[in-house]
Amino acid sequence: MFNIVLVEPEIPQNTGNIVRTAAATGSRVHLIKPLGFDISDRALKRAGLDYWHLTDFIVYENLDEFFEKNKDGRFWFLTTKGAKRYDSADFREGDYLVFGKETRGLPEELLHDNYDRAIRIPMISEARSLNLSNSVAIVVYEAIRQTGGANLLEKGHLTKY
Repeated sequence: MFNIVLVEPEIPQNTGNIVRTAAATGSRVHLIKPLGFDISDRALKRAGLDYWHLTDFIVYENLDEFFEKNKDGRFWFLTTKGAKRYDSADFREGDYLVFGKETRGLPEELLHDNYDRAIRIPMISEARSLNLSNSVAIVVYEAIRQTGGANLLEKGHLTKY
């Protein structure tokens, strides 16, 4: 399992989609306030409606509380300002994958203090960033690929035959 950390997420549909990814991968979601929406917001529930009961999520008042309660965690900070690619990270089960708010990303001071763990998804220079829920899916599945994806269903089956 991995820990998906959303720092001040703003768009409920993104968070709902991320909850779906977390549910499908057995990951936990950490939401750090302020949130740009109410957790009971219809748009958020619509995006992950059938998956809320499959997802463990925790809400924190701020980054300080999050780091205090997870001080033994191993953190990766996802940012367009990172110096190395996400697929060069050596992920381990239980890692915390920290993503910033849609409009501004993670605080630059946090990145500066943890720059050796600041990683990015490569893209062309003209692109500002990827959608947050897409970024989470890309990185979580790379982490799963690296760690072997224990307990995930690897083979589907046809329903008519």
